[in-house]
Amino acid sequence: MDWQALGLSLWLGALTVAILMPVALVAGRWLATTRMRGRAWLEAALTLPLVLPPTVIGFYLLVGMGPNAPLGQAWTALFGDSLVFSFEGILAASVLVNLPFAVQPTQRAFEAIGQDLRDAAATCGQSPWQTFWRTELPLAVPGLVTGAVLTFAHTLGEFGVVLMVGGSIPGETRTLALSIYDRAQAFDDAGAARMSALLMAISLAAVATGFLFGRRRGFRV
Repeated sequence: MDWQALGLSLWLGALTVAILMPVALVAGRWLATTRMRGRAWLEAALTLPLVLPPTVIGFYLLVGMGPNAPLGQAWTALFGDSLVFSFEGILAASVLVNLPFAVQPTQRAFEAIGQDLRDAAATCGQSPWQTFWRTELPLAVPGLVTGAVLTFAHTLGEFGVVLMVGGSIPGETRTLALSIYDRAQAFDDAGAARMSALLMAISLAAVATGFLFGRRRGFRV
């Protein structure tokens, strides 16, 4: 069992969730309530990670964060290290790839809150900020939990983008999914099977937790 890769995967998943959930809260509510022109194009762009091959996303991220790109050069100037083939690089890639998994459930949760409920809160004397905190956010919590669960589970299983952006450096970028691939390439079927079973169990537990929370709140994941 590659415990180092497991720990790195769990840490990557936790950080990705921590970064994305505030973004999902703001973006999800804005998309649910705005009627601006071009919103469909923005939603389509956020959905791209779901439909594009990981190699395509990984290629553009590799180019965009590489040493010849402005972002890569700025990172090197600030921190002295390369952004690609680093933990920070796969974290940035994970955040971008998981945007739809975090934003879409949150958006749907806010869309399910009728405008009449917001109007009723306003007639009770609540300001828009109070309506958000006291009325909308409690109702949208199941959507946020769903987004967090899906983001965490998807981060654990992400392979192609992480491999292209970070390679498979032990203790730095080798996640459990990459370790399983390496064991399979080395014909260590028993080791790959053990780690695959563990990864599946962790993902199942995460999704089941989301289901249980949703049912207690009268919501479904």
